[in-house]
Parts: sequence; structure tokens; C-alpha cells
Amino acid sequence: MTKFIVVSGGVISGVGKGITSASIGKILKMHGYSVTLIKIDPYINCDAGTLRPTEHGEVWVTHDGGEIDQDLGNYERFLGSNLSKKNSITTGQIYSSVIKKERSGEYLGETVQFIPHITDEIVDRVLSVSKDFEVVVIEIGGTVGDYENVPYLLALKSLRDKSLEKNMSHVLVTYLPIPSHIGEMKTKPTQQAIRLLNKEGISPDFIICRSKHPLDKVRRNKIELFSNIRSENLISAVDVKSIYEVPINFESENLGIKILKSLGLKSKKIPNWDSWNILVDRIVSSYDDSKTIDIGIVGKYLNTGDYELTDSYLSIEQALVHAGAEAKIKVKISWLNAANFETESDHKELKKLDGILVPGGFGDSGIEGKINVIKYARENNVPYLGICYGMQLAVIEFASNVCKIQDANTSEVDSKTKNPVVTILPVQKEKILDKGYGGTMRLGDYLAEIDYNSNVYNLYNASKKITLNSNKFFVTERHRHRYEVNPKYINKIAGYRLSFSGFHVRNVGVKLAEFIELQSNNFFIATQAHPEFNSKLGAASPLFKGFVDSAKKYLEAKQDKFFKIKSKENSQLIKI
Repeated sequence: MTKFIVVSGGVISGVGKGITSASIGKILKMHGYSVTLIKIDPYINCDAGTLRPTEHGEVWVTHDGGEIDQDLGNYERFLGSNLSKKNSITTGQIYSSVIKKERSGEYLGETVQFIPHITDEIVDRVLSVSKDFEVVVIEIGGTVGDYENVPYLLALKSLRDKSLEKNMSHVLVTYLPIPSHIGEMKTKPTQQAIRLLNKEGISPDFIICRSKHPLDKVRRNKIELFSNIRSENLISAVDVKSIYEVPINFESENLGIKILKSLGLKSKKIPNWDSWNILVDRIVSSYDDSKTIDIGIVGKYLNTGDYELTDSYLSIEQALVHAGAEAKIKVKISWLNAANFETESDHKELKKLDGILVPGGFGDSGIEGKINVIKYARENNVPYLGICYGMQLAVIEFASNVCKIQDANTSEVDSKTKNPVVTILPVQKEKILDKGYGGTMRLGDYLAEIDYNSNVYNLYNASKKITLNSNKFFVTERHRHRYEVNPKYINKIAGYRLSFSGFHVRNVGVKLAEFIELQSNNFFIATQAHPEFNSKLGAASPLFKGFVDSAKKYLEAKQDKFFKIKSKENSQLIKI
């Protein structure tokens, strides 16, 4: 029988339910169980694809083309395996499905109601994902007390009630604030969260107590008394330097064994965390400045009101962390707003960098700044990695400044440009004209044939992530875009020694550019894909690993040059 672990949150959103769920999944997998995770989002959107990044963070893309909440990215990174778009459930999906069934007569004339039809739809979707796994971790978005969450709590409660055997444990993640004017950890918000969960007929089996400092005896006793939960099931979850420390901290309190016991299970094997601990130690260890590379991420989705939000680029940040752990070097990220580089003289912030990355995006905002940054990286031989839009803009920059193609642009920004070196394909244009924005981009896994004589081939081959078929070499990466490098301009641009090192060939024979590189530079590579979605701790993306390795060499070269200059100056002073 499949066992279920339901993770809900109290007090505030963003308290760490996603990392908690991912960590529990990782722990139980380490104990020998087959595990999957499901994210429930109570918003009425069918998926995250049409949400602004500054509204809801990064849009995660699954291998089968789902546009999902960013928590699924953490699930995959912790589990080390791929999840399906079916592992994401939203209120929009539930109601859309029920209405579609009603319109097609599947309910045979029944009056369609919240109970049982909506709750049954939720249960059916959960069971559909769960059938091949021993344990399923289900995270409910938002907080306990949100009325949007009521259908899911009811549905999962009924799922638990269907079995006489205890097949479900509830984990409540709460936040214990320490108001600055008081200086004392407060438990009242946690008590309120417990009370609200109890109102739905659910008593938590475990409470994850998020805070800046460990849970002390006084606070522990208060929560234990109010919740009627044994003290050993109150898990202190303090702030950490890296999210990858969380499962290790949980295991220090034997959370895995405790959860298994609550489900009537025993550990199948003794977890071996050695390799995980080695990588985590590399991430959290304090390196001196000489062993830290500074990577500039030039983005546009950074501001939300008076605050800065970097969640829009969460997977890129984590892919750099993974690569840094393997390269045994600390990665510092400088978040740079593209709007600050609108003129070519704005190079002060760029000169300190050891690598430059331009990520994906949409629209004309910040485009000139990004192009200027790309030009700086190309001309000064600074390691450069372009992702999606970062590749398209690199092609535009090269076409304009090297190939001297006047008015080279993307039709996304200028529909009347004389030279659309980046354009929308007819099939995508039809979808836009029909206002089919949701789930219609080029999404999910696509194959690219790689040039054997390219740096891209060398990187993927070194990571053993390249396949051979009919004497051709292929790699697979995930995609999310509508616009492509215009096939009509490829030969002309390639004539100026910008290498197109990988193509996806469509059924109609059209070759779509997947990778570009400048072999004259130390590292100048860009891809139409999103390789960050396939990067995991211990299995870094080949492109990110190559980028970080190159940035490390760039830093060492700068330091060597600085040392030689200083040595020369010192020798001259001695002569005087």
C-alpha cells in the first residue's frame, strides 16, 4: 500500500515547505524507498506558465513539457530524478477537468457539486501519480487557514479515512518569529496554525519549527502542550547557509526513522550521506577571496516593489552552486540589472567579474543593456554563458557588430526589422494569433545533434551526457521559448566564425540552432535550451561546469597577472 506524507504550512508563505518536502523525499529515498512528490497550488491558473516571474518566482519546466511551480525544481534536485507535469496539481486544472467531464456527459446527469466531484478529482489525480511508488510526499501551497486550501485538506483527509491502516502522516511547517523589539521567540503564530489545522479535522504528526535559532526547552514545552504532540516530533529547523544542509539536519534528529515509524514502516537500508556531505561541505565552507569566483547574472526580473527578488533565476543559481561544488571553488553571484548597462561605457561593474551569464527572458525590457554586456564579454574574452534569450541576443550582437548586418534584431522586439536574425516560427505565430498563450511554447525535452569538433561536444562528452546514434552525437535539454535564431541567417553569420555547434532538426527538415560558440574565446557558449533544469548536486550541468571551470581559470590568470605586475614594481623599487 502507498503511504502518504502531507506537508502544509502555517503563519506565512515562503516558510520552507518546498525544501522541507524535498528533504523528506530525499531522506526516505536514502532509507531505501521509492518516492515521488506532488505539489498542490491553490491558484486558479492551470499552471505557472502565464505567471510573471516576479509574481510567483521561476517557472520550472518538466521533461514532458509542463510549466510548473519552482518547488518541483527543488524536488528533482534533491531526489536526483525527473518528475512529470502530472506531479503538479492546481485548482484551475481541477475545475477545468470537472467542467469538461460535465459538458461531455461523463457524470450521467448527476448534479455536479464541490463534494464529491471536486474532492474526488483531487484524489484521482493524487492516486494516478502515486500508483508506482511506495511513499508520496504531497505539499499543499499557501498556508493553513487559506480558504483556497480547504478542498485539498478535505480530499486528502478522505484519502486517509479510506484505509483502516495508518497510511498518512501530516507535517506542519511553521515559523517562530523573534520580533526585534522583544528579542524573544514567539510561539503564538504556531499555536494559531495548529488550531486552524485542527479545525479541518487534522492533527499534525510532526511540526517543523522554522526559526533563526534552535528551538529551546521553554518554547518546545509550550508547543508540545498546545499541540498534544510528543516533544521528539517537534523538529527544530534553523536557517542554514545552503538548502542542501536541510536533510542532513533533519536526519540529525532522526526524522526519517520517526516518519517511517508513524507510517508503520522500517528503514530498508542504512543511509550513506558521505558523498552528499562532501559536496555540501564544499558549498558552505568559508573560502578566502582568492578561491571565490564572481559571476555576474544580468537579468531583468529582479525587482518587486521596494524589494529584490532573485527567485526568478533560482535554477540558474543552483546550477552554479552544483558546478562550484564539483570544481571545488566558491561561487559568488552578483545580481546585475540589465537596465544599468544601456550605454557601452557602463563597464565598471563588469571589470570585477570572472564570468558573465545572461539568462532567459521575454520582451524588450533591458535588451540593449544585455547586448552591451555580451559585447563586453566577447571583446574582452570574459567567460560567457547565454541561456535561451541569452543565446538569441548573443547572435544579434555578433550579427550587428561583427557581421555588420544593419538593423539586425529579433522580431519579438521589432516586428518591422529588415533583418530578423531571431524570429518566431509559423507554428508559434499561429498560436499567438489565436491567443493560445498557455502551454503552447516549445516546451520540455528536445534532441540536438552536436558537432563532434565543438567545445560543446567536449563538455557533454566529459560528463557522459552524450548519446551516439547512427554515427551522430546527440544531447537532450529542456526548452521554453517561442522565438528561434532565423535559419535563413545561419550560414551568413557562421561565415564570420561564430560556430553553430548543435541543431534540432524538425520533421519538416528545418534546422533550429541549439548551441553557438566562439572557439577563438576561452569560453563563449550559448544555448537555446535551459540546461539549468537538468543540473543536480553531484551531477552538474556540463555547460555550467565548463563555465565555472573557465571562470576559475580566468580568475587565476588575473591573479597571476596581478602578481607579476606587483613583483615587477617591487623589483624596480629595490633597484632604486
